[in-house]
Amino acid sequence: MATSAVSAQGGIFTNSTVIRAFGWSNLAVMFVFLINNFITFWLGAPGATFAAGWAGLLQVALYPMAIILAISIVMQTPGHSLRHDSFRISDMNAWFIRSAFWMVFLIGLVDSTISFLRVEDLLQSLVGENLDQQLGRSQFRGPYVHVPLMVLGCVLGSFTRTLGFHWLALLIVIAELLIVILRFIFSYEQAFMADLVRFWYGALFLFASGHTLLEEGHVRVDILYAGMKRRAQGRINALGTVFLGMSLCWMILLLGMSKKTSIINSPILNFETTQSGFGLYVKYMMAGFLAVFAISMMIQFVSYLMGAVADMRDEPGKYQPSGSGAH
Repeated sequence: MATSAVSAQGGIFTNSTVIRAFGWSNLAVMFVFLINNFITFWLGAPGATFAAGWAGLLQVALYPMAIILAISIVMQTPGHSLRHDSFRISDMNAWFIRSAFWMVFLIGLVDSTISFLRVEDLLQSLVGENLDQQLGRSQFRGPYVHVPLMVLGCVLGSFTRTLGFHWLALLIVIAELLIVILRFIFSYEQAFMADLVRFWYGALFLFASGHTLLEEGHVRVDILYAGMKRRAQGRINALGTVFLGMSLCWMILLLGMSKKTSIINSPILNFETTQSGFGLYVKYMMAGFLAVFAISMMIQFVSYLMGAVADMRDEPGKYQPSGSGAH
């Protein structure tokens, strides 16, 4: 009866079906946006516009189709609670983050090895002159070295359970320690060594943000929040998630990927690299880190929204952070 009373008082905002439909629709629209981005800027499609014939109309139609599909799935699973969907979406995000960790781990190691062999003039004797020259071009190393490693990262992310943040932090410390030892003891330093630290360091902080949200680890000014009841906290979390969190993620995606020259699309499409010819060829991927951040945070915010509304409805099974809790 308490749940029914809360639902009646909160109206549509605490309706389980409405919140589930809104959350899944938001994710579906985001995925369609990413798909349209790929087929537009990589495959040459005209884009989601009414002025580009049937191809453009088809891309436009993908958005309402995605929303209809999301709502239909929600309507066909009325027995799923907000907690159930929240945990399911959070698990999906965990796979995404695990895969991203394996990607940057593998690419960092392989790209560093290639750069080391090139700077020491050892690569040509191993792979031949033609492949040596090709590996010096970002347009070759990106599609033929990095992309297969990304696919392998997704596979490893499906068969492992660790998010890898602790290991990535350890790898950063080891990489920085090697720089210090090689610089001050052996007087040896190359551009790819510092590039590797920046590459892993950027991935650590941007990829871990979604998991930090799950564990209530982000800084929160809770002078008033800490003393509120569970329902009031849920209401604040839900409103903040929609109007501050999800809106920020959409702003990053729209500003960064809406055009060919946008700040995320442009470096990726051109496989942009640093000016140093013997550094890592991963600058374009670091621009993509912003997209990974926005996508992972969007997924986690949808999960967080459902959990917050579940708190408003006094649903059991609230997730208990395993970390240090909110700060």
